[in-house]
Amino acid sequence: MRPVSESEFDTLLRTFKREAVHLETRDAYGTEVELPHMAKWATGEYDDLRWLDDWCATLRNHTHAGRSVRRARIVSEPLSLYQRWSHSIAKPMVDAGEDIRWVPRHLVSSIALPGNDFYLFDGRLVVFLHYTGDGLALSKASSVNPRDVTLCRTAFESVWKLSIPHNEYNPT
Repeated sequence: MRPVSESEFDTLLRTFKREAVHLETRDAYGTEVELPHMAKWATGEYDDLRWLDDWCATLRNHTHAGRSVRRARIVSEPLSLYQRWSHSIAKPMVDAGEDIRWVPRHLVSSIALPGNDFYLFDGRLVVFLHYTGDGLALSKASSVNPRDVTLCRTAFESVWKLSIPHNEYNPT
């Protein structure tokens, strides 16, 4: 495994050739970018979601170029506060071309999952996302090891088969 810097990761998110898949397995995250917006939501304050504009523009570029971006979120039900907020802000990303789907955790008990969330780029490069116990982003590491790639591809596709498209998922 090789450490991945934020700038390298940002480049990967913008320059993959065919497909990026992202598996999320945690019920709560605490990214520095998201926390202030989630706090607004929790108090009922309006958020225009402009902070998502750059990501949505990237998604539109990928979609127009024929590239695919898929995200599967494994979630406990009833949803955590974080996941309820995450569901509430997903529409702009879905409208921009990201296929976001939800999977109740009880459905994935028999699926072998990697120990960390990940992105798989073009079926050849895995970037594992490491978090603290509180969900704060800690580090990223990449692998092109065929075993890692196969584990992540198989796990993602197995979860995807059970997933519910964002527009059909009713948070509980």
